[in-house]
Amino acid sequence: MLSRVQSCGVLGIDAFPLVVEVDITPGMNKTEVVGLPDAAVKESKERVRSAIRNSGFRVPRGTIVVNLAPADLRKEGSALDLPIALGILAANGQVTDGRLEDYALVGELALDGTIRPVAGALSMAIGARDNGLRGLLVPAANAAEAGTVQGVEVIPVNRLMDAVDFISGSQEIAPHVTNIQTLFDSAHRDAPDLSEVKGQGHVKRAMTVAAAGGHNLLMIGPPGTGKTMLASRLPGILPDMTFDEALETTRIFSVADMTDDQQGLVVQRPFRSPHHTASTVSICGGGPGQRPHPGEVSLAHNGVLFLDEVPEFNRSAIEVLRQPLEEGLVHIRRAMYSVAYPSRFMLVMAMNPCPCGSRTDPHRQCRCTTGQVQRYMSRLSGPLLDRIDIHVDVPALSFEELSDNRPSGPSSAEVRQQVQAARDRQRARYDGRFTSNARLDSKTTRKHCALSDGGKALLEKAITRMGLSARAYDKVLRVARTIADLDATDAIADHHIAEAVQYRSLDRQAF
Repeated sequence: MLSRVQSCGVLGIDAFPLVVEVDITPGMNKTEVVGLPDAAVKESKERVRSAIRNSGFRVPRGTIVVNLAPADLRKEGSALDLPIALGILAANGQVTDGRLEDYALVGELALDGTIRPVAGALSMAIGARDNGLRGLLVPAANAAEAGTVQGVEVIPVNRLMDAVDFISGSQEIAPHVTNIQTLFDSAHRDAPDLSEVKGQGHVKRAMTVAAAGGHNLLMIGPPGTGKTMLASRLPGILPDMTFDEALETTRIFSVADMTDDQQGLVVQRPFRSPHHTASTVSICGGGPGQRPHPGEVSLAHNGVLFLDEVPEFNRSAIEVLRQPLEEGLVHIRRAMYSVAYPSRFMLVMAMNPCPCGSRTDPHRQCRCTTGQVQRYMSRLSGPLLDRIDIHVDVPALSFEELSDNRPSGPSSAEVRQQVQAARDRQRARYDGRFTSNARLDSKTTRKHCALSDGGKALLEKAITRMGLSARAYDKVLRVARTIADLDATDAIADHHIAEAVQYRSLDRQAF
């Protein structure tokens, strides 16, 4: 007897429809899985046999052939355990197939029939909806994540028996619907506050400008001046995520199997801080074998990627950032697959001014030679520096600043209101084509960043003296546009240009 069960697979962050066909014929007792399965899928036949037997069902005798269609796509992971088990029971007549045509099934089976969570449940729910299915049976631990998708029933199941009873129609299970508004209301509940960082008022101003326009930021200063503390508070002053942004970010975390079972949806902008020993693959994504994984640039999508002690990173790991910084995507091509992960993030980098870190510290003596300093600074290439919009010096704090126990400057909530107002102006100005000033193309930059005669003269002097590239010239205009947005003005004034130019001066002094 032949049975067909609907399911889903995931490639990159997108799901594709998958059909599990099961045929049972008399003969030798064996199970064959065909259709390009990987090792985890091949091993599923042993898990399925034990789960069927320990759930009170009978394992059919004879030759069981399981075909995973389409046969030309690689099938990976353990999410096909549940549809294979239902297909075997349906082909053997132990399950009536009244609902198999309307619902897709995914889930890993334990030997006792318990259904364990799988990666990519959110993408699978979206895929089931887009393919016109009524619903999706998922492990109960994945219900909060998949329940954020509207237009499809998400049925949580804990055991194989629950799935059998629901498909047969002998038990009704209420679809799980995640309360999205409650999740968004708690987005900034545990975020560290900007006012907790002592002093560094001009750095906080630079962070506000960076957050308002989505600009990349480089902080240079001695150890212990608060660079890491400042960077960790950046997500708290960024605008609240929209539902579409949260959904896309959660899809990436879902395929990486990094979602919170209780939360379901990633509603706070991610903050990723890889160690300086991170490899190129861990930064950009990919991996050995046939199964790709999103890297740090994708896990930071719609959030912040922070590289502390950036000169200590492998040169190739840093240079791989160029493509996602420009395109907002990272393309990964291997012999067996080709995927593209969204990778639109704010890049924040921190570094010492020299190898010993004391060159700009008034309380310590630098032991580095001029050659050592130059070699240290040259670890960041010119093309990468051109992609950094704002460079800011982070000086050592005085005793008075350290001993002051009062809140230092505005809170994260107050700064976030300013940033949100500036972003709202940008969305209205660009009519949804661009979400922030940092994303403008050259044509739009020229159109919306017109300068006065004084501003042109000031920018001309800066270009002549500092030798800025064409890309750096555009970035100065975009940063000035953001500063004007923070001031709620349409025209870019001379002092806006002066502040934007100041944020480009450190690379010429230090590098």
